[in-house]
This record gives sequence, C-alpha cells and structure tokens, in this order.
Amino acid sequence: MILFHSETDFLLSRKLLHKRWLAALAAHEGFKIGDINYIFCDDDYLLKMNMAYLNHDTLTDIITFDYVENKVLNGDIFISIERVRENSVIFSVSFEQELLRVLSHGLLHLCGYKDKTDKEAAVMRKMENFAIQLFQTIH
Repeated sequence: MILFHSETDFLLSRKLLHKRWLAALAAHEGFKIGDINYIFCDDDYLLKMNMAYLNHDTLTDIITFDYVENKVLNGDIFISIERVRENSVIFSVSFEQELLRVLSHGLLHLCGYKDKTDKEAAVMRKMENFAIQLFQTIH
C-alpha cells in the first residue's frame, strides 16, 4: 500500500491516480508494492534527517529509506516540497512535472537504481523520463 503523509501544508491531489501510476512503474520493473510511505516535508525537516542518518550537511530534494524484501517494495521516501518548487524553476519545468520526477526517483531507488556516478545518474534520469511518460498514459 502506498500512503502519502505531510509534515507541511502540501497535500497531494489525485492520490489514487498517483498510486496507480507508481504501482504500474513498479510492475514495469518486475516489483510489487508492499508498504511505501511518501512523506512531504520542508527543507529544515529533510536537512535534519540528512544530517542525522546520512551525515550530509546539505539540502536535498529526497531521501529514500529502502526496506525492500525480495521483489516487494517497502520503504519510506521523504520529499522536500521546497526543493521540488525551487528545482522546477531551475530546470524550467512545472511543479507537477518536477514532483513526478522526484516521486518516481524514490520508487526507482527502491527498485535498485542508483545515482552516485554520472553513468548511474544518466540511467536514473532516463527512467525518470520514462516514468513521467507513463504517468501521461495512465492519466
């Protein structure tokens, strides 16, 4: 089950559509959905988590905690809505498109995709673009 929580005033609209889309993306990658929590928060909230759990003193748009077992996706995915808003301006895309990118990014991490190297990041970006196109077909 995919659940959406908010530690800020942001509320995701069309939750069922997003759940269907994320489940379709997982299925495309050969996984089933277990328990996935998306937690929307602000920069301060995510910075504290980044420092406490990853020893990184930097802002980020997403932190994914992976509890995947076999081919069942379980995890907690924290997303800074402030970073998503700012990144949408930086990358000249709509807030909605940037949010889709980040939502899929977290799920793709649970599927095993990495983004530490340039090569891994390029594959991740290709998959994010695929995910955004998939959303358009489900929409």
